[in-house]
Amino acid sequence: MWEKLYSKNGLTAMYISKELLKLEIGTKIPRVADYSEKLSIGRGTVQIALGLLEELKAIRLESRGHLGTYLVDKDIELLREIAGIAPLTGSMPLPYSRKYEGLATGMVEAFELTGKKINLSYMRGGLNRIETVRTKRSDFSIVSKMTADNSLSKYPNLKIIKKLGVNSYVSAHKIFLADSNETTIRNGMRVGVDMDSTDQMELTFSEFKGMNIEYVYINYMQLFDMLDSQQLDAAVWSMDDKRITKAFKSIDFQSKAAKQIAEDTSEAVIIIDSDREEEIAEKWGNVEIKDILAIQKQVESGEKIPRY
Repeated sequence: MWEKLYSKNGLTAMYISKELLKLEIGTKIPRVADYSEKLSIGRGTVQIALGLLEELKAIRLESRGHLGTYLVDKDIELLREIAGIAPLTGSMPLPYSRKYEGLATGMVEAFELTGKKINLSYMRGGLNRIETVRTKRSDFSIVSKMTADNSLSKYPNLKIIKKLGVNSYVSAHKIFLADSNETTIRNGMRVGVDMDSTDQMELTFSEFKGMNIEYVYINYMQLFDMLDSQQLDAAVWSMDDKRITKAFKSIDFQSKAAKQIAEDTSEAVIIIDSDREEEIAEKWGNVEIKDILAIQKQVESGEKIPRY
């Protein structure tokens, strides 16, 4: 059946699928003659294309005599697939915290509320995620506002298309200490820094600037084990990672610069290639940020089971 879509009739079905996606169920569809004139093809080809869509169960039509033919049901995802409209693909942080699980669930379910699908990939490092947009492996990436602002200054073709608000990315960052007897940062500390995580790196360098520190270059997924084994004395990390917050003492930033950066790292933003803004905006459609955030909060509070 799918092979038929590559025929002339199939190409007509692809076009008609795009048109039917715009129509509400219960709406009268254009006449065969209208499609025939618009596409400069025979009426028989249009009729075969409509029959093909019905055979694939992408649509269900009902003839009402002189009143015309009505669209009584449609499979939106199947119509989008036939029309060649692929779902949006995005990259976001590894879901190590309930907040990120909530954000992923919010994205998936908010799109489902509008009858759409979205494909998400999960990877460490905001710069790595932005690179997927630059190389067109993702339609968008979710990063902190700070990482986005830094990247926009380097890559003018990038653009923030959506902002999710304060605390949508992380609740707060703090400094975690391996020794519970410590009360502050000091010279001589071994401090973990992940050069692939712009937020963690900038916060770390700002807080410890001018101090006699030994920086240990790590992957942030190693933070817990390296603090636990005291291979590190301190590391900046998110308060949303409950495994770390339960195990280690934390202290606030003292540096004014670090405090400012911490504010900018709390907000999640969605970044795209500006050349594709119209295409991505069309696929995003009427998906609401408020729905994403509401679902995120439900997951964080335990009211909803994560699903992504």
